[in-house]
Amino acid sequence: MTPGSPSAPGGAPSAATDADSSDHHSGLHAAPVPLPPAPVVSAAGDLLRALSAPLRIAIVLQLRDGPRCVHELVDALEVTQPLVSQHLRVLKSSGVVSAHRQGREMRYELLDQHLLRIVEAAVDHAGEE
Repeated sequence: MTPGSPSAPGGAPSAATDADSSDHHSGLHAAPVPLPPAPVVSAAGDLLRALSAPLRIAIVLQLRDGPRCVHELVDALEVTQPLVSQHLRVLKSSGVVSAHRQGREMRYELLDQHLLRIVEAAVDHAGEE
């Protein structure tokens, strides 16, 4: 043992020192994990950004049982119509929801159940203690 190096009581090297030196000097490195093509990773980032706002998460959860009109979302979420419309535009442009005219109203629905599962998993995880 060199002077000034950490040691456990009795002069033996500490376990932390041994573990640290073996990790840094073993020469073993984890192999890189293969990644999808850059455009796919970028699109995944865009999708996660679209789902990042709490109100957009709430909208996705409201749409899990089927299409809804804007006024139904406004009533369920207790926020203003312009705010709901703004967030629906983001979700629509990101491919999370689609809009279909029904009479004078627009009905919004989820395009993909995978996205609902992502949101539900995030909400479940956040609720764990």
